[in-house]
Amino acid sequence: MLIVNRFLFLAGLTLLVAGPASAASSCGPDKLGTSRDIAIDGGEGLALGLQSYPTTLALHDHEVVLTFDDGPAATTAQILNALAAECVRATFFAIGSNAAAMPATVKREVSEGHSVGYHSNTHPARTLRLMPLEAAKADIDAGIAAVDKAAYGEASAKPRGPFFRFPGFADSPALLDYVHARGMAVFGADLWASDWQAMTPQSELALVMGRLEKLGKGIVLFHDSKMSTAKMLPDFLRALKDKGFKVVRLTAGAGPTPVEHAGPEWKSTTEPIIARTLGGHGHVHDTTEKAEPEVK
Repeated sequence: MLIVNRFLFLAGLTLLVAGPASAASSCGPDKLGTSRDIAIDGGEGLALGLQSYPTTLALHDHEVVLTFDDGPAATTAQILNALAAECVRATFFAIGSNAAAMPATVKREVSEGHSVGYHSNTHPARTLRLMPLEAAKADIDAGIAAVDKAAYGEASAKPRGPFFRFPGFADSPALLDYVHARGMAVFGADLWASDWQAMTPQSELALVMGRLEKLGKGIVLFHDSKMSTAKMLPDFLRALKDKGFKVVRLTAGAGPTPVEHAGPEWKSTTEPIIARTLGGHGHVHDTTEKAEPEVK
C-alpha cells in the first residue's frame, strides 16, 4: 500500500508540474490550438488596440489575441474549460478584489498557460479617470498586488506581468504615464463582442464573427463574467478553426514588441463613448508617427 500511495503521489506531482505542456502535447490537428507567442515588453511605454489607441500589435492576417475582462467570476471556469478543450491560451485582465475572492481560479489560469493581467482593484463605476490621481494610483497598485498574490502566492514591488487594461478604457495622460512607469503595457482592443449588452449566445457569436471577418485580425475583448460569452465560446473557437483563424498568446518578454501604427485618418472609437458617459471628460490620443519596431 505504501508503494502504491507513493506511486500515486509521484504521478500527481508529475501532472502538476507538467501542467499546460502536458495538455498541449495531446492536442491534435483537429483542435484550434495556439499558433505562436508574442512577447510584450512592459518597458516600451506601449498603448495598444485601435479602438482606443493609434497603435496595435503587428498580427498576421487571420491572427487573433483573445482577452477576457472582469474576472474571476462564477463563469470563468466554464471559459477555461472551453479554452482547454481547444488547446487555446488567452489573457485574463483580472479585477483585484475578484482575484482575492477566487484565488484558486487565478491560479488555474496561470497553471493552464494563460497570461494574467490587471484591471484595477475595484473597477470603479465612475472610472479611474475621474478619481483623484493618488486614489486612482492606489486602486491600480492594490489591484496588481491582489492579482499577483492570488496567482503566485505573494506580491512583489514589480508587477509579475506587463499587461494592464483600464476599466471602461478610461485612461488619462497621467495614469498612462503611471502604468508605463510601473513596467506595463496598456491594452485596449481592436474589436469587442459587446457582451456587456444582453444578447443570446447565438447573437453574440454572429456579432463577433462578423466584426472579426470584416477586420481580418486583432485583439478581441470578451468578459469572462458574462454567461452569454461562456455559453458562446465553444462555438466561437470552432468557428475560428473553420474560418482559418489562428490564436496568438501574449507573454512577458524583451522587446522590441511587434507593433503597427494607424494612419493619420485614425480616430478613437472609445473616447466619444467615454465623453458621453462621463459628461464630457474625454481626451484625444496622439497619432504622431513613431519609429516602428522590427516585426518578429
